[in-house]
Amino acid sequence: MISPWGKKKIDVSVIIPTYNRGWIISEAIESVLAQTFDAYELIVVDDGSNDNTADILYKYGRKIRIIRQTNQGVSAARNRGILSSTGEFIALLDSDDLWLPKKLDRQVAFFRNNPDAMICQTQEIWIRNGKRINPRKHHKKPSGMIFQPSLSLCLVSPSAVMFKRDLPDMVGLFDEGLPACEDYDLWLRVSLNFPVYLIDEALTVKRGGHGDQLSQNPMLDKYRIEALKKLLDHNPMTDEQKRSTVAKLMVKCRIYAEGCKKRGRHQEAVEYMSLAGKYL
Repeated sequence: MISPWGKKKIDVSVIIPTYNRGWIISEAIESVLAQTFDAYELIVVDDGSNDNTADILYKYGRKIRIIRQTNQGVSAARNRGILSSTGEFIALLDSDDLWLPKKLDRQVAFFRNNPDAMICQTQEIWIRNGKRINPRKHHKKPSGMIFQPSLSLCLVSPSAVMFKRDLPDMVGLFDEGLPACEDYDLWLRVSLNFPVYLIDEALTVKRGGHGDQLSQNPMLDKYRIEALKKLLDHNPMTDEQKRSTVAKLMVKCRIYAEGCKKRGRHQEAVEYMSLAGKYL
């Protein structure tokens, strides 16, 4: 491991955002320290934890760089880490996920062999409630121009990606105004313009099932709709991309409006049913 204060060149900046994950954060850190690729810095952004996270991070000393901030959410934490980083490439790791030892090696080698690529991700091993599960067919990750299939669901995992540090300058950072689906929002902006390549090797362990995950948020469809609306409002698109985006917006608005009706929120249902029509 190279100290962030060392003299060697930093090729990869690893960003781990965390909030009250003292019970699991050390496993994520150890999986980075075990990487066979060693030209990296490890930045852990503590997003205002009030558990024992600070004590655990302190024990790593100069092996990691710690940034602390008041609780602002995972997007703000990731952005803070990205803006504070120095590496040629940036790799994100959620604090409840893990990497296999050759993850960074494989991705850096991919970029060296494909200098025009801006972003790549690896395959994943999925663990839910401690048991390995197989992703469903519609979760299968494509490679290349993945924008249209990504409209239906998020096909990029933050813990599996590595990207060039100038990519955020071109598409923006994570949207700190979105309480969830911030990854869906960002990867749509990326895949609208750039191919997202897949290294067809499971080098990331994605763990789920615990109650503090943002994926448990019941308002996910609302945030996906907001991401699609932003995409249409602020990003140049081809005619085909716009048609696909509007079609998906209509589907998601209809589903969300039906849910509003069932819960007696009739005015909100009307608003969402009329939203997609504005882009026709």
